[in-house]
Amino acid sequence: MSRQNRQPRERKARGISHVGERHEVVVGPVAHGGHCVARVEVPGAGEDGAAAQRVVFVRHTLPGERVIVEITEGTAGDRFWRGDAVEVLEASAQRVEAPCRFSGPGLCGGCDFQHVKVSHQRALKAGVVKEQLVRLGGLEAENPLVAGLRVEQVSGDKNGLHWRSRTRFAGTIGGGRAMRKHRSRELVEIDECLIEGETVSHTVHGVAFEVAPGGFWQVHPGAPEALVDTVLEFLDPQPGEAVLDLYAGVGLFGRFLAEKVGTEARVVAIEGDETAAKLAKKNMTGLAKIRTAAGLVDHVLRDQFDEPFDLVVLDPPREGAKRKVVERVVDRAPRAVAYVACDPAALARDIALFAEHGYRLEKLRAFDLFPMTHHVECVALLVR
Repeated sequence: MSRQNRQPRERKARGISHVGERHEVVVGPVAHGGHCVARVEVPGAGEDGAAAQRVVFVRHTLPGERVIVEITEGTAGDRFWRGDAVEVLEASAQRVEAPCRFSGPGLCGGCDFQHVKVSHQRALKAGVVKEQLVRLGGLEAENPLVAGLRVEQVSGDKNGLHWRSRTRFAGTIGGGRAMRKHRSRELVEIDECLIEGETVSHTVHGVAFEVAPGGFWQVHPGAPEALVDTVLEFLDPQPGEAVLDLYAGVGLFGRFLAEKVGTEARVVAIEGDETAAKLAKKNMTGLAKIRTAAGLVDHVLRDQFDEPFDLVVLDPPREGAKRKVVERVVDRAPRAVAYVACDPAALARDIALFAEHGYRLEKLRAFDLFPMTHHVECVALLVR
């Protein structure tokens, strides 16, 4: 469901279209993005007209299943295609009937895993995180933090449903609600969304936070406390330590870290959204020596706060912190960095960047904050 209104970029066709073709396949492993990997034989696609294989990213299926896949995107010159499992010939034991009648091929594109037992959804997500950490993060599969990773349930949903506290719908001409199809502008009119939940308060551990209308706040009701508790556990803040809170939002992490380090300690919160930065300062008033700054994190760190910090919290957007921010963080020589990540590929890439500067992954947890979708939240501890 997350960011489902983002539209795919227009791509130029590379030869004959294969959209609409159907192939029988045995499905391979799950991949990052809410699909599984399969391969189809394409007559005449290889050199000298020989048959060749194409990788197809298939939705609505599970590893090991035998299905009929219908190609939804793909031309002769593409490296990979996309498709939907439109008929299941041999089902996985982990398959269930989707609870939502708007879930399935050609229907609402918001959820990826409605056809999967909730407990197994978490196993699939754990597998994706592990694969990204090994392939992009340079970690060994045998590393206990990788091998032992599991995606943890948090409180606030009902068997994976009724958790999303903020949902955006498209409107129909008749005034109804609609969601978009996967990677499409086409609408599917719906009268009920099963992951939609009640609006939640912005209160965490008895502390009320002011948030702008439409401003960022975790959409799963169990998320803020789970993330705050993990960040505090990982960083183990001590009185007097200096804290740098990056991509600070309205000060969720900075507020509780400031409480731990004490009124004489220095806490700096940097946030790209000016309104959120002002609210962060307001939400942390009276705690520690608070300073807030609005602006792009790498630009602010380039020009300001060029002094050592003991602790850093990184909670970047989906694309991750990237090299410039990582380099500016390690230049402050923190003893520990808590990295809160909503994308495992971005997390893995940034872990590799931190490793270049002598920081290793010390702890890792993952949380199921987006049930029924492929999204997963991780918290990593990096230490010198």
